[in-house]
Amino acid sequence: MSARSKARKRALDMLYIADVRQVPIAEVLGDEARRAAAAPQRASSWPYAEQIVRGVDEARHEIDALIEQHAVGWTLARMPVVDRAILRMATWELRDNPEIPTAVAIAEAMELASVLSTDDSAPFVNGVLGSIADDVRA
Repeated sequence: MSARSKARKRALDMLYIADVRQVPIAEVLGDEARRAAAAPQRASSWPYAEQIVRGVDEARHEIDALIEQHAVGWTLARMPVVDRAILRMATWELRDNPEIPTAVAIAEAMELASVLSTDDSAPFVNGVLGSIADDVRA
């Protein structure tokens, strides 16, 4: 697994925890920063994971609006928490990190959805992100 893939997984974990616990992302980031400092093997994926989480937090309203606009027939509240976190993370990459190729952002999100969520999640994530990519990377 590449360092960026590990970072995405860590970012997903933090976004998920903040959403489930209904706590500020800064609190989750602080906890994770302490763990990263105590475990050098985790340090390599920390900078990008932190960048993703902070980026999602700073643009949360715009990201959520994009997701709801492109997830036809779905609201964020109706989505499984893990799918919501995956979509937020990948939407941030598509919208705010042009160095990540579109295909990579979508494939990584689909992989996380297929491993961590329902059987229907990966195709759903693919469709929503493909539509978002057409909009923000046109």
